[in-house]
Parts: sequence; C-alpha cells; structure tokens
Amino acid sequence: MKQTSKIFLSLALMSSLSGGAFAALPSGMAPMADSKNTFTTGDKTFLLNGKPFVVKAAEIHYPRIPRQYWEHRIKMCKALGMNTICIYIFWNIHEQREGVFDFKGQNDVAEFCRLAKKNGMYVIVRPGPYVCAEWEMGGLPWWLLKKKDIRLREQDPYFMSCVDRFEKHVAEQLAPLTIQRGGPIIMVQVENEYGSYGENKAYISQIRDTLRKYWDIKSDNTTPSQQTTLFQCDWNSNFEKNGLDDLTWTMNFGTGAKIDDQFRRLRELRPNAPLMCSEFWSGWFDKWGARHETRPAKDMVAGIDEMLSKGISFSLYMTHGGTSFGHWAGANSPGFAPDVTSYDYDAPINEYGEPTEKYWLLRKTLQKYSDKKLPTVPGKAADIISIPKMTLQNAAPIYMGVDSIAESRDVQTFEEMNMGYGSMIYNTKLPEIADGSMLHINGHDYVQVFINGNYIGKIDRVKNERSLPLPATRKGDQLTMLVEGMGRINFGRAIKDFKGLVDDVTLTAEVDGDELTWNLKDWRMRRIADDYQTAHRAITTPRNDIALSDNTPSKIGYYRATFRLSKTGDTFLNMETWGKGQVYVNGHALGRFWSIGPQQTLYCPGCWLKKGENEIVVLDVVGPKQPVVWGQTKPELDKLQLEKSAKHNNIGDKPDLNSATPVAKGVMKSGNGWQTVNFNSAATGRYLAIECLNTHDGKPVAIAELYAQGNDGKRLSRDQWDVKYANSENLQGNHTGDKAFDLQESTYWQTEKDASAPHLLVIDLGAEQTIKALEYLPRMEQGAPGSVKEFKVYIYK
Repeated sequence: MKQTSKIFLSLALMSSLSGGAFAALPSGMAPMADSKNTFTTGDKTFLLNGKPFVVKAAEIHYPRIPRQYWEHRIKMCKALGMNTICIYIFWNIHEQREGVFDFKGQNDVAEFCRLAKKNGMYVIVRPGPYVCAEWEMGGLPWWLLKKKDIRLREQDPYFMSCVDRFEKHVAEQLAPLTIQRGGPIIMVQVENEYGSYGENKAYISQIRDTLRKYWDIKSDNTTPSQQTTLFQCDWNSNFEKNGLDDLTWTMNFGTGAKIDDQFRRLRELRPNAPLMCSEFWSGWFDKWGARHETRPAKDMVAGIDEMLSKGISFSLYMTHGGTSFGHWAGANSPGFAPDVTSYDYDAPINEYGEPTEKYWLLRKTLQKYSDKKLPTVPGKAADIISIPKMTLQNAAPIYMGVDSIAESRDVQTFEEMNMGYGSMIYNTKLPEIADGSMLHINGHDYVQVFINGNYIGKIDRVKNERSLPLPATRKGDQLTMLVEGMGRINFGRAIKDFKGLVDDVTLTAEVDGDELTWNLKDWRMRRIADDYQTAHRAITTPRNDIALSDNTPSKIGYYRATFRLSKTGDTFLNMETWGKGQVYVNGHALGRFWSIGPQQTLYCPGCWLKKGENEIVVLDVVGPKQPVVWGQTKPELDKLQLEKSAKHNNIGDKPDLNSATPVAKGVMKSGNGWQTVNFNSAATGRYLAIECLNTHDGKPVAIAELYAQGNDGKRLSRDQWDVKYANSENLQGNHTGDKAFDLQESTYWQTEKDASAPHLLVIDLGAEQTIKALEYLPRMEQGAPGSVKEFKVYIYK
C-alpha cells in the first residue's frame, strides 16, 4: 500500500486565510520547501503550503443553523481555537425533487464556505452521497425509493447516475473554492463510514473517481493538472474492508477511547501517514422516548489534549449541533429509533449558539497549542426572550390537508403516492367477524386505527408493534388508519425505509376452532404533506365535515394563533401539553414534537420572528390535552412522559449494541431440552441481553427459561431479575419477557407473530454479576416451536 501521498499544487492562496489558521509546528520539524496553495500528506503530518499542519476542525452543519447565524457560529468555532470547519453536504436538502437543485438561501453552501474563509478558517467537505448524521435517510433523497428494487450505496446503475448528477452540481458550487484555486477547502471525503454498511471497494472506487472527475483541475496549455486531497473515514475495527491505496485514511471514535489503540492498526499499515480522528464524538444524539444524552467534558478535553500532544489531527463532531428543523431528523437502527428535533449533541456550543462548560474547558486546552492568543469569544447572536402563554384555535381537521386521493386493490406507500414526508389516511371496508379479530400491519411509522370514526388504538413502530385487537365488526364497517411517517433510518442497511403501510393488511380470527385470515383489499388513500403550504391551505379552505366515518376526529388537525412582539429574540416553545406533530412559525418549520419526550420545547430562532404580529401553526396528529403554547428562556430536553404499558418496549431502555462485542454467539440445536452456551471467558455486568436472529421453524421466538452460571458453574439466583427491555412480546396468552425466568417451564416469552427479527430480550440482573455460561430452555411442546437458531449474547454494565 502507498504509505505517503504527496500531491503538489500550484495556485496562490488568498491572503485572507494566511492569518490565524495555522497550528504551531511540532518541535524539531523543519519547514518544507515553499509550495503555496497546497494541502497534502507528508511524513507523519499533513502539509499546508509545504509546512506541517495539524487540523483542528469543528464539525457544524449549515442546514441545522439559520443562515442569519452562520457567521456567528463560525466565529464561535474560531474563538474556541479551531482552524478548520468540517461540513457534510446533504443531498436530500439540495435535490428535493429529482433533477431540481437548490443551492440558494438556507442551502447556499458555497456562501457558507466563503464565510469560513472570511473568518480565517479552512474547510473540509464531506459530500457523501451518504452522510448518516442522524439526518433523514442519511442524506439520501426519498425519491430514490420510487424505484422499489434500487440498491442504495451500491453500483446500482440508476443510483450511480443520480449520484453522478448530484456530485457534479456540488462540485460546480464548491470546486472553485478548493485551496488549489485560492479557496478554503483543503480536503474532500469519499463516501462515509462504509465499513458499517458493507464491503465493496469497487463502489468506493467509483465514488472516488466521480469526485476526481468533478473536483480536480485538468491540465491544459496553461495549467498543470492538480488533484484535490481525498480521504475516507471509518472505525478502526473495519477501515481495512474498503480502504483504497490512494486515499488518506482517518479514524472515527468518541470520548473515552484509548487514542493509541484507535490508530494502532493504521500505524502498522502506514507508519509514515499522518493521523487524524475525523469524527471525535463530543456527545451523542437523543431519540424519542429515551433520556437526554450527555458525555463528561473532562473526558472530551483529555482526548483532544492527548491527540494534539502527539501531533494528531482531529475534527470534533459536533462542535455545534444545532437543530434538525422540519422533518429532517432521521432514525437509528436496528429496530426503529427516531431522533428528536434538537441536535444539541451535548456539544461545546449548545443548540442555540451559546458556549457551555465544554467550550471553556476545551478553549483553555486549545490555547496551549496556538502560537497566538485566541480571538475574543463573540457575544450572543440574539437575545433570549419569553412569550406569554397563548391558546391556539382548532383551525381545521387533518383531512383538510389532503392534496391527492388514490384508489387501488392493494395499499400503497408514501413513495408510490409520490410523497416524501407527511401522513396518509387509508380507508377500506371490514368483513363481519362476530367475536373480534386481530389486525396485522407493517406500518411506518405511527398508526392510529379507527372504525366508523371511533378510535380503537395505535400501532407504534418505535415499540416494534405490528398488531392490534379489533372488536366485533359488521360487514361494511369503515376501517380508517392514519399513518404518520417519521424520519427515515439513517444508519445501516435499513436506510431503504419506505413509509406508510408497506405490506398487506390482514385480519386473523378463530372461527369454529380454525384460524381464518382476511387479506384486506380495495383501499382508498389520501396523502397529506407536512409542509407549511399544506397547513396554510388546510386552514384557509372552507371546512368540509361530510363522511366523518371515513375520517379522524376533528381534534386531530391544524391549530393556529397569532401573537405580537415588541422585541425579537431566540425562544423555546413549550409543547408538552400537545400530542405529536410539527410546528410552523411565520412559515418556518421548527420541527417535530412528541409528548413522550425527552424534548419538550422547540428552538425558535429570533431571526425568524418579527416585531408586530407573528403566526404559529401546529399540526397535531394525535390531538392536544390543551392547545396552549408559550415561549420560555431555557430549553427542556430531558423530560419523559412515557405511557404505562404491560410491554417492556420503551425505546429508552433499548441498548445500543451496534458496536458492542458479544460474549457468545452461534447456533442453538433444534428440538426440546436444556442447552448450555459457554462463554470464551467470564463477563461481568448488570445486564444480560440475548439477541435472537431467527428460529429453526420460522415461527415467533419462544424462550421458556434462562439461567446464568457463575464462575463456579453454578446457577446464579434470579430473585432480583427483571425485564429491562423486550422489542416484542405477545400479550395474547401473556407471553411477556418475564416468562423467561419465572420458574415455570410451561410458560414462555414469545414475540408477536408479525414482528421482524432480530429479537432482543434484556434482563436486569439486579446488580453486577460475573457470568461464565447461559442455560436456555425452549418450549416444552413437541418439536420446541419457535426455538432459537442463530443468537448473540451480550453482558454490559
């Protein structure tokens, strides 16, 4: 492999970047020969204009910051001690309709880069096409899914043609701003953390070649060819899968990581390469239904201090997180864990642009590595104001937002209805079922069920729910389902995330001892986009209340009020008396709210308010307890209001096992009787998690009993055991997670019939325990129905 890539470039760097953006040279390192307007890799260091350079980058995202505040946030990063801004390019915000590009206003990323240059900052560009970033579909545009068999992030011809067109337009905006051409852009990233998605060097190579085609300077009679410095990032556990010999390699890891361990393998493969942590995670993102995430300031600062002391470059993800306004927040996987609107990230600069404890501690450390006094920290971009409590009027039911109607034999997804974001109302007729039935759907994402206009219940994808009991029905009863789509998954293979009802809708019932199934057909579908234009049309159109049995209660819908201000400023709108939906202020989409929390307020930038009359519109797809809103001076990001349930599927209790190492994995034997899974070495922790990937007979997972063995081979007491989390539990027959350790071999934990694998059961052991083996008993019936086949076991604290 090439250990050093030296690319010499020739244009003159504009003088505005020369002051204040350079890191101190490592002691004993002699300057290279003059080579202006270059950024390359040298011997164990990056070279800026031929001289050693340590990248100290601040990751911030232009769509998550109101344009009026862009320069303020850049100045905050510079005053922190950074010399570079790192940005993703979000494909789906620039090409919201196929072939139609928008790089103006809030999307003017070239202007964002020019502001960085104006303030003496370099720029690293990460143009995807995939970005992750807890952003809707990882930055990929929803309309790709209109081609149902598309292979995302692979060499699918249609996908790659769309990528080529996108990268061409990005380069038209930003390639003129590379350092070779006198601009601030020093590096461009190829794809993003692909090792977490797959192994496909051919695809990565094609992305590299696409960027080279549009970013590099081609030779002519007067100009020699010049290459942009390209790099790729991944985790230390998987970067070799897709690492290309001609690209710079960087690592991603977070607070608390052992720095030397993260770079050990890279040093072995490329001993002379510069080292860089391209994402050093300052905090973490929040998901609906879970506690607000924080990370210790001292651990973050210690990690950066250690890297700088060793001449290691870094990008702090995030330095300022901002806000996923509108519908742009994504969702994590496995399972479905949608992200909240706030992208505060527990970063050094908080959601609304103010310095935190992390900021001041880090600034003190970064001053040690600067040969100049750091710039003065700028004041607030805006004052913080409060807004008195106001009552909103129910202006229109949600069905007044319908803009398109279709009828078909089978249900259609949002994408098939040519809608990216919003809600859909599905209607059909029910058969006569005298003793009730079970409704089975695959609903993405939040489904409310009504019969003849009466609310029956909900099916929540976040809780991995796929079914709902229905009462007795008569032939011709009207079934109505209101399906709200949330952010598409942004991580892993599940990014191909269709919205709406994505499979057949069926009913099952027992009739005369037999289980009968009805596959419901002949659907009527009405789409409702979630933008302000739709809301405005709904509340200004004369109301139509006919056919209420086909619709939802009027409390589900649009609410509106106006309020007057004598002074503008940032504020935080309290939404905790509302159900679930979105908020628009003066036409600006603030983002999603959901009563379950932890986020209960929405950040409203002062630059979107005005003196005099202002308008607020709320779309609530559930309906409020009280339709009141007020603006407060502090955000509320950590207040849960969870529902009580017999199930153990609160998303906040689900562990993130994406990067965890199982203590055991393998295949269970089929058939009845006890089996023992021996660990390679004893593991200590408070929580035991068993992940069931599939079953021997394809039926729902069932576990009758579990025991843990200590170091002495004896069974540990289960007296203090409790269920922490189960992603699926069949309440028919009371097959909840605790049945796996209730001393009764005839009872068992069982997943729901339609729930998708893998399945996860997490047991709280009551205290830390050291475990050497796990005993497992399948169901006692002949053939052990639902016995586990492939599995993984985790122990964690």
